[in-house]
Amino acid sequence: MDQHALRSQPAHDRQAALLERAIAVLQLEAQGISGLIPKLGQSFIDACEAILRCRGRVIVSGIGKSGHIARKIAATLASTGTPAYFVHPAEASHGDLGMVTQEDVFFALSNSGNTAELMAIIPPIKRLGTCLIAMTGTPGSALAQYADIHLDAGVEQEACPLNLAPTTSTTAALALGDAIAVALLEARGFSANDFARSHPGGVLGRRLLTRVSDVMRVGAAIPKVLAGASLPQALLEITRKRMGMTMVVRPDDLAYLEGIFTDGDLRRLLEHRSDLQALQIDEVMIRAPLSIAPDRLAIEALRCMDEHQITQLAVLENERIVGALHLHDLLAAKIA
Repeated sequence: MDQHALRSQPAHDRQAALLERAIAVLQLEAQGISGLIPKLGQSFIDACEAILRCRGRVIVSGIGKSGHIARKIAATLASTGTPAYFVHPAEASHGDLGMVTQEDVFFALSNSGNTAELMAIIPPIKRLGTCLIAMTGTPGSALAQYADIHLDAGVEQEACPLNLAPTTSTTAALALGDAIAVALLEARGFSANDFARSHPGGVLGRRLLTRVSDVMRVGAAIPKVLAGASLPQALLEITRKRMGMTMVVRPDDLAYLEGIFTDGDLRRLLEHRSDLQALQIDEVMIRAPLSIAPDRLAIEALRCMDEHQITQLAVLENERIVGALHLHDLLAAKIA
């Protein structure tokens, strides 16, 4: 259907046609990915083994839509424990090929397997002795024949109704690249901490690297009152320290936690009593409150707060008070 015919349709019919096309695209692309499974075999294993043995870098290259996929594969490899970067084939033929060494693995992507810009740099790569892995949709193509290892990412049909725009083919290539990256990740024993170290500026990195000790309040910022203090004295400390709670400590040991009293406890107390002046903090505090150790991840503190519907935690080490943590501290550190 041409664009004029589509625009001239009644709105309901046009919307139904749009939804129908979207469903067809997703079905075709899903079929394209599932169609790769029977093609997996020794060549996939050989490609992974070659990358695991690589003492240099994995250089991923492609042009056009394959170039976009190549960039993504390089980024995924690099962030999951396999040093990799993208090189544009046209730039490679004008000097960037000097980045490639014999110790590297060159990973070339081309659906047709006959891309002129890519084929122009294959002979010098072969002469260098660099391992060449090719991912194409055409096993009989020139690139596939030159490659030391060929990965077949061919699909039967593009999702484009003209069967022209790279759609299913690029999705399949991306999925196969992800399969390689994840297989290598597991083979290397790449951990969550390793992932965090390569993503220090992101939310995931902060959540995997930030510990309670990095964000907790310490020293004079910790709200404390002595056991035996009056409730008004405790309320004054809650107001001064702006944490919505105070810890209750022994007079002879200011690091020993007897209990906690929060502004939530105060609201619940007011529902039953009006005369608070005569109360001592010992009578109304929560004994054996929840706490967390300073070396625990900050994200664990957040989960604890969410699970128990609280906003503050005492931080204890060897049963001694070393800090205090509020939900706002986690928000400020961009953990929550």
